[in-house]
This record gives sequence, C-alpha cells and structure tokens, in this order.
Amino acid sequence: MTDIRPRRSVLYMPGANERALEKAKTIDADALILDLEDSVAPDAKEQGRDNVCAAVRSGEYGHRELAIRVNSIGTEWHDDDVKAAAAAGPDAILVPKVESAEQVRALVAAMEAAGAPEHTQLWAMIETPRALLHAEEIAGAHERLTVIVMGTNDIVNETYGLHVPGRNPVVLTALSWTLIAVRAAGKVVIDGVYNDVRNEEGFAAEARQGREMGFDGKTLIHPSQVEPCNEAFSPSEADIERAQGLIAAFDEAVEAGAGVATYNNKLVEELHVRDAKRILAFADALASR
Repeated sequence: MTDIRPRRSVLYMPGANERALEKAKTIDADALILDLEDSVAPDAKEQGRDNVCAAVRSGEYGHRELAIRVNSIGTEWHDDDVKAAAAAGPDAILVPKVESAEQVRALVAAMEAAGAPEHTQLWAMIETPRALLHAEEIAGAHERLTVIVMGTNDIVNETYGLHVPGRNPVVLTALSWTLIAVRAAGKVVIDGVYNDVRNEEGFAAEARQGREMGFDGKTLIHPSQVEPCNEAFSPSEADIERAQGLIAAFDEAVEAGAGVATYNNKLVEELHVRDAKRILAFADALASR
C-alpha cells in the first residue's frame, strides 16, 4: 500500500496575520493552508507573502503539512506568489480557480522554473462551472498535482444557488462528480468549508456527510472546527476492531479453500478486505505521526 498522509483537517490561516500564523503551530490540524488569496487585502499581499514564506522556512510546524495558497492565475500577484512560494519550498502550492489541464501543466512548469524542490506538490482548487466540466482532465493532468480542494462557496456563488443545510443539489452534484474524477486519477480530494463557525451541530453533520461521500478530509476556517473534523474523518475503535475481525475471517476462509467468508453474519469478499486494510493503514499512519 502506498504511503498514507492524513489530511482530515485542512485549516486556512490568513497570511497577513502574524499572530494567526504563530497560533497555527499549536493547532492539531493535519494540514495548514497559509493563505495569500481571499483572506488578504490587496494592500497586504506583499507582507502576507513574506509572512507565509518565513513561516514555511521556520520549520516550526511539526507534523502539519504546509501549503501556500497563491492568488489565482491572471491576477497581478500570481507570478510573484508562485516564485516566492517555490523558493520557500512548502509541502504544496495551492492554486485557486484552476479550470483546465493546460493550466495545470503551465503551473508545474512555472514551479519548476522557479526552482521548487521535488517535495513541493501542486494542489488545485475546483470551484467554477468550467472546472467542474473538466474535473477529470484537471485531476489527471500531471503527476505533481496530488490534491484537489473543493471551493464550495464559489460553486454556490457561480451557479446562483443558496447555502442550505445539507447543501443544495448542485453542490452535491459538484462534490460527487469531482470526487469520482479525482478517484479515477488516483489523487486526494478535500471537501469545502463550512461557514457558520458557531453551529457545531451543523458542522458535525456536514463533516460526516463529506466522510460518507468518500472525501479524504475537509477544509476549515476556524480552529474550533479541527477537533470535530479529525473525529469525523478518523476510524473509530469499532471501525478498527471490525476491520481486524473482517480480515481474520477472510484469511481463515481462504486457508479453508473458500473464496468468500462471513463476519457478523455479513458476506465478506476481497473488496471488503481491501477497504479494511485501508482503514488499518490509515489508523497506523495517525498513530505514527
């Protein structure tokens, strides 16, 4: 099985806010997106760029995966953001509003021209109707693109929809469509944000929905969302016990010459074993951080 890196909780942190970047060192998120786009005012873009690059270079964020979100293609800040981020060498550079495979390849070329180290991946946001129509092409455009992040707020905005509990049908379609495309490419896909930071019950329900759909994790806008998100996307003790028992039952059946087994009165086939092994591998990855 390939190396597993947990990305249950992926927290946005405003790049112009030095206190927030300092606080992020103590937050138990799996990944941090140090943001230069939406959370940074135009007159603070350069300061934010300096802040996030210094944060990456500090090496003080422990197990947390660090991604720098640059400004989108075509903005006056994009090229300088990519050059600075590549030089800082984060785990990833996240680009918003990617809409084509050609853009992915151009972004990789720009990262390489700027000297991005091999460990710096490209992450891309899918958040426009055009991107949704080309999700499979985007996800499979280049091996350096490893993670797709859903921009659900922009999807609602650009389709003239409404934010509703449980998410509106267009958003659910966009999430499902993109998840299938990303899985076909063998990449990671992260669910979008939940806006009402005071609605704990609503957040828990949406995080659970994302896990049930098959997302690897969820992007977050407030530290209070990290713990419930980690819980939603982690296997429970019951999940782990079930996975172990299922594998043992199947192995016993194979040794007896059978192709299938039963566990807790349910049919067990090889595909169930693969899923059980994935759950245990993820639990091991969490335990070894």
